[in-house]
Amino acid sequence: MNLLTSLLKDWKWPVTAIVVSALMLATAHAFETFGKLYPCPLCLRQREVYWALIAMTLTGLALWKIRPTRRFMIALNVLIGLVFGVSAVVAFYHSGVEWKIFPPPTGCAGGSEIDLMNMGSLDRPMTVPSCTDAPFYILGLSMAGWNGVVSVILAGLSFVAATATFRGRNEA
Repeated sequence: MNLLTSLLKDWKWPVTAIVVSALMLATAHAFETFGKLYPCPLCLRQREVYWALIAMTLTGLALWKIRPTRRFMIALNVLIGLVFGVSAVVAFYHSGVEWKIFPPPTGCAGGSEIDLMNMGSLDRPMTVPSCTDAPFYILGLSMAGWNGVVSVILAGLSFVAATATFRGRNEA
């Protein structure tokens, strides 16, 4: 528990959130590059949330460095939690599309081709995967499902960090 308490202290939680977001992006890109699992439009939407979180958190930390107040760090941790919450909603929606609970949005039917002319070795048409087809399941969850679980946990930790800072346990 000391490691968790240490990670939720001061500026460490926002930095941890950035690192975890970067690792989530790296994992997705590794599956794409090495596993040849190309992303569907909803997969790309999930990645956008992590990119936005990284940009927002880096900006927040830069502003906090200028005026390091506890109130600002509470707000930053709450915002991080809300963004992870958005990530969970997008991921669970994608899981619902994969399980045929929700209809896929326009452009997610798959099979359409993207013309990648003039892009070096990528000069052949590439098929966009369908949002309804999960490439694999681990313990009953697809990659989107696991992304949702991780996002919910990270959102919860962000709110715990905000609460701890509010109560004065994490002097910022």
